[in-house]
Amino acid sequence: MILISACLLGLNTKYDGKSNAHEIIMRYSSHGRFIPVCPEQLGGLPTPRPPAEIIAGTGDDVLQSKAKVIADNGHDLTQQFKAGTEQLLKILDSFPITAAIFKERSPSCGVYQIYDGTFSHITRFGQGVATAVLRKAGVMMIADDEVTEEKILQLLAADNFT
Repeated sequence: MILISACLLGLNTKYDGKSNAHEIIMRYSSHGRFIPVCPEQLGGLPTPRPPAEIIAGTGDDVLQSKAKVIADNGHDLTQQFKAGTEQLLKILDSFPITAAIFKERSPSCGVYQIYDGTFSHITRFGQGVATAVLRKAGVMMIADDEVTEEKILQLLAADNFT
């Protein structure tokens, strides 16, 4: 099974109540191998919700309580982001997850990049909170912007053997 950021499957789970529908991912969603997740919703946050960014660190730093996730209105959402990762770990215990395709730049799902914490749309190297947890659990992480049809077919073929 492959975890997918729910917004990439066209679900309106993005902070602003919209989706980030990804044409290639949606084309293969009928294969029954994708599990849509929104770590922020799993942590109890509503949709829509204020945009949030990791302040002074990365997802790893949030997990180690060295950084926080703050909404643009100043509310500390760190606990909700951590709660979402606890729910992800329950999913890992329940399904044979082989990989995850997550939305780049998200404070939860960013695979290689996240926003820099200034709410100015500037990105920096780093991973989101959920990605950090999944990587520690040994899940192969793939950013949405590196997905190709060939990559999806490879993932589906490998997933059929687990």
